[in-house]
Amino acid sequence: MGAAGQGEPAVFLVGAGPGDPGLLTVRAAEILAFADLVLFDQLVPRRLLDIAKPGAELICVRDLPANHQDKYPALYARMIEAARAGKKVVRLKGGDPLVFGRGAEEVQALREAGLSYEVVPGVTAALATAAYLDVPLTHRLHTSAIAFLTGHELPTKHTGKLDWAALAQFPGVLAIYMGIARLPTIIAELVGHGRDPATPALIAERVSTGEMRSVSTTLGELEQARRKAGLEAPGLILIGEAVRHQVSPSWFEKRPLFGKRVLITRPRGQAVPMVRQLEKLGAVPFLLPTMEIRDAPHTATTDTILARLHTFQWAVFASVHGVQAVFRRFSAMGLDARAFGTVKLACVGARTAAALREHGLIADAVPTEGFNAESLAAELSERVRGQRVLIVRANRSREVLPVELAKVAEVESLIAYEQVDCVDVQSEAFASLRRGEIEYVTLFSGNSARALLGQFDEVLLGRVLRAEIKLVAISAETAKAIAALGFPTTAVAGEATAEGVLAAIVAHVGGSAAGDQHR
Repeated sequence: MGAAGQGEPAVFLVGAGPGDPGLLTVRAAEILAFADLVLFDQLVPRRLLDIAKPGAELICVRDLPANHQDKYPALYARMIEAARAGKKVVRLKGGDPLVFGRGAEEVQALREAGLSYEVVPGVTAALATAAYLDVPLTHRLHTSAIAFLTGHELPTKHTGKLDWAALAQFPGVLAIYMGIARLPTIIAELVGHGRDPATPALIAERVSTGEMRSVSTTLGELEQARRKAGLEAPGLILIGEAVRHQVSPSWFEKRPLFGKRVLITRPRGQAVPMVRQLEKLGAVPFLLPTMEIRDAPHTATTDTILARLHTFQWAVFASVHGVQAVFRRFSAMGLDARAFGTVKLACVGARTAAALREHGLIADAVPTEGFNAESLAAELSERVRGQRVLIVRANRSREVLPVELAKVAEVESLIAYEQVDCVDVQSEAFASLRRGEIEYVTLFSGNSARALLGQFDEVLLGRVLRAEIKLVAISAETAKAIAALGFPTTAVAGEATAEGVLAAIVAHVGGSAAGDQHR
């Protein structure tokens, strides 16, 4: 859905889910893709905002005028003003919009303003907590009811107040939102009205993410256990016999990278699939691009080379970026894939070959292993002998391909894109590195390594040398560049791909865990 459909409402109240971006609904993603204004809660995963269309206005509700209790008039006014101006407005709320999130009040403000709206449900915290901690909220042999309740009830409310006597006798699971600050009072109310203090109970925070933490105990010991574990608001409390049937560790806690904090240094556009894969593995990903990829400045020489592509027998692409840059230039010149004519095409790896296929072209040569310049040069050395070869590359790429192929062929290079260092030392990701919160740092090239490690001071160097920060290289060549900078490499990918890097981290974590068990 690339644009708002006919008859769409003006405002959408959208549930963002509990934290894992993968739990966002398809409908929510559709709406975000055409929103003009997104007003989001502080706890909404920021990565969800990447789904919003380019140029959309993104405002955290925390940044609206007034203090916490008085922000809602400003929120209502902003939604209504934007909707009346013809904008599509998304109010993105953590969990579900109508479960303890003041969604009903926001809907009422829209009704009174005469605006149309749509409510898009989201996975609420109680359901996510049970699912990710392997707690059967219902079980035909044990539990047949669930009660959602707030632990932070409005003191001035005149009707519908919580009946703690009835809740103490409730036969199912009590799922308590926003209750950590009042936990001693909640325990006292339930136990005072007859609930057995030995009733199983748990508290969980940051559910569905690699930062998830929980503690399971009894109702009577819950506050003491919470303090000992250091769990703080926001969190969710489950009380009832269902907690007794919890499986520990849960399926999510058994993921191979659960709780591991991993820094990705790829350009933002390339990093998204790896971020998602890390989330699926249970890790906590951080993104800190070390370089930006930009098309090389347009010159007459570039256009001249592309205009005479037909004079080459081979065109060699050293990366996906080269493919993309060439086709962007083709578009500006009024050309398309036909410009290659009978030129044979070679790619450094499967991803680059896939980028060509998007334009209807099939690579004639791709290394079956290695996926680096050395492998590609070995693959081509006999096939290009005596022929004219165009190498599409970056301004700072290694000289392996030009040097090796020039031994057997007539070689010309086209600098199609540039790598520009862009390490943001003021970013939250770099601050996390400084605080010692990140364990694995992934590096995808010698240039990437130089850009990042050049920013390391003695404190960060010390953490690397003590293996508190572990450097993971995409290839042996990258590991050599890291070593030349005076840093050790913890792991090297067996295959020079993002998947290879992930596999290297999983193998290292698994090996470390096995070593710990045998100590």
